[in-house]
Amino acid sequence: MSRVPSLGRLERVPVRKAWDNEATSFTPWLAQEENLGVLSETLEMDLAVVGIEASVGSFRADIVCQDQSSDQADDQLVLIENQLERTDHTHLGQLLTYAAGLQTVTLVWIADRFTEPHRAALDWLNEITDERFRFFGLEVELWRIGESQMAPKFNIVSKPNSWSKTVHGERRGVGTGVNTDLKQAQLGFWTQLSDILGSSPGNLMPRTPKALHYYGMPIGRTGFSMNAYFLGGRKKIEVDLYLSQQNAHRNFELLKSQKAELEAELGQLQWIKASKEARIAQSREVDEPLNEENWPEMLSWIIERLIVFDKSFRERVRSLPQ
Repeated sequence: MSRVPSLGRLERVPVRKAWDNEATSFTPWLAQEENLGVLSETLEMDLAVVGIEASVGSFRADIVCQDQSSDQADDQLVLIENQLERTDHTHLGQLLTYAAGLQTVTLVWIADRFTEPHRAALDWLNEITDERFRFFGLEVELWRIGESQMAPKFNIVSKPNSWSKTVHGERRGVGTGVNTDLKQAQLGFWTQLSDILGSSPGNLMPRTPKALHYYGMPIGRTGFSMNAYFLGGRKKIEVDLYLSQQNAHRNFELLKSQKAELEAELGQLQWIKASKEARIAQSREVDEPLNEENWPEMLSWIIERLIVFDKSFRERVRSLPQ
């Protein structure tokens, strides 16, 4: 006879149980690397703090970050506004002021609860603005089982219409030499990868496909990301763990001290250190990468490598000293 398991029950906890004040409690908590990593995974970004209570014109943003997964310098700025209560017009006005004063920005509004008019306002802003502006609305929750430690959860209630913005960007590239055969192949290749990841279980969450040479995803900690590469001109595909920020070289050496164990798990790795960042990679040469008949085999190799990289590196990365 099968054993009947005894399971706990999830209980939602009021956010004020953990954070009594937005400015002195929640914002400093969110700015910590580990906690910002949770937000990064939810937003599919790689956020790094630039400043807390940073000046933006005549206002002060709660947290200013850079999205290190972006390949364009102008797309990196992320402003975060926090509320430990339901949304109000004051914070919406601040977001609009930031958007008016900046050429390109991602605006993230986090609150305990979004009212329907404010959620609809963000949806409307995402519809009427071009790809230079992105508006996210997130509700923050706290959960625990019994007397266990409280755990945060971010739920996206409004986000950019990525598809329409991607199409708009592609149209802008037509006639300028930007939308080449290689760019079209990159977009098609990553679209197929996203479709496969979207129907597969595990830590590998699909990202919005773009016409870029790489496809990045978070691995649970700011300053680290996993990337797949479609290097059509060099007839090569590649997967790596990418390390950035000021401690990249230190963390690289700490991981390299485990080289024997890692290569026993993954096979031979390329250990690459640049001036300010570092990479741990594996690559494979491919004949005719632009030929779609070769994509199933290429995608199979990339997905298999991403899975084993995630399995080998995720906990090691999290256990590195802050």
